[in-house]
This record gives sequence, C-alpha cells and structure tokens, in this order.
Amino acid sequence: MIDLCQEPRAHAAIMPNSPKLILASASPRRKELLASLGLQFEVMPADVVEHEAPDSDPREMVRHNAALKAGWVAARRPEALVLGADTTVFIEGLVLNKPRDLADARAMLHRLSGRTHTVYTGLAVRRGCDGLAADAGVASEVSFKKLDDAVIDRYLSLVNTLDKAGAYAIQEGTDLIIDGWKGSFSNVVGLPLEETKQILTRCGLCRESREIN
Repeated sequence: MIDLCQEPRAHAAIMPNSPKLILASASPRRKELLASLGLQFEVMPADVVEHEAPDSDPREMVRHNAALKAGWVAARRPEALVLGADTTVFIEGLVLNKPRDLADARAMLHRLSGRTHTVYTGLAVRRGCDGLAADAGVASEVSFKKLDDAVIDRYLSLVNTLDKAGAYAIQEGTDLIIDGWKGSFSNVVGLPLEETKQILTRCGLCRESREIN
C-alpha cells in the first residue's frame, strides 16, 4: 500500500481566530488527505448535480463542479470557509468520471491500458458571509502498464472501482496497473496537498510550515 502523502508533508498551522473550515465532499480519500495537513475541519457533502458530460473540457468541468459544491455549502454555512474539490481523468479527448457499473469500469481500464492520461482536479474556496472566492486547478500525468484481461479481472477483484474517476485508484493495486506518474501524486488520489495548502493560506485560514521526511 502506498502512503497517500508521498509528497513532502506540508503542515498548515491554524491562524488565531481563523474561520471554521468545511470540506464539501463525502470522499474518504479527500478527508484523509486534508487531515494530513494538520487542519481541523467538518465534512458536509454538497447535494448538487455535477456536470459530467464525457465531451467536456476537463479543466472547466472540475473547476465548475468544485465551485458548485463549495457554493452549495457556503450558502448554508455562511460563516465558514468551505473547500470544494472535483477530480476527473482525461484521455484522448474523453473525460472518464466514475463508471456506471463493472462493465463500464472494465472498458475504462482497457482504454487506459498502455497509455498516458491526465488527471485534473479543481479546487474552490467560498465563504458566504463576505463573498470570498478563490479557485485553482491542478494537472498530473499517469502512465498505465499494458493490461490484459487477467490483470483487469484481478484489479477489479481487489479495488472498488465504482466510486473512482477512471475506475482506478493510484494508491490501490499500484503494481498491477501503474507504470509511473508526473506531478502531484495526491492530486491523482483526489486532493493536491500543496495547492490546497496554498489556496487556504491565501484565504487566511492558516500559515505555512514545512516538514520534510
């Protein structure tokens, strides 16, 4: 199992009198990654309909969905600083979101097999009481090994692919499918740590301190 925080750990010290932070996501991976920054926060999933058209511009799609989530929570908790995030996989002009079923997951893994794709995450911070808004986008590249049916069957038996964009998790069954990656590892997991720390710092939540393991 790969540590979710392979990148240098960037701890964020909370500023005095900082506003409450809410993560507008039900993702356990985002919750774990955000907690690794040393921040205290609540989780409040946004009840929104995300834009997920397969022919979307992936950069715009993840930014739109992240803002949609953050805005929904900020409207209901206007005093809090709300973080929204959205991640998708993009290959050969096609957006791969969460698979509909195992057959769709299998098709996605076949499409990714032996190729390099891009993982995009959009970040949005909103605060309702004063209209604060900040946005960021991050991209990483991931290369897959050539996968045959036996490997795909094995992967599907080990990993719950139905709640993951592109039908895979880079931190699960890594040796079976992943040839390598460029850029932020945590971005591929679902929340780019360095950029998250930066955007929260810009919004006045925390000050930066760094610890290199």
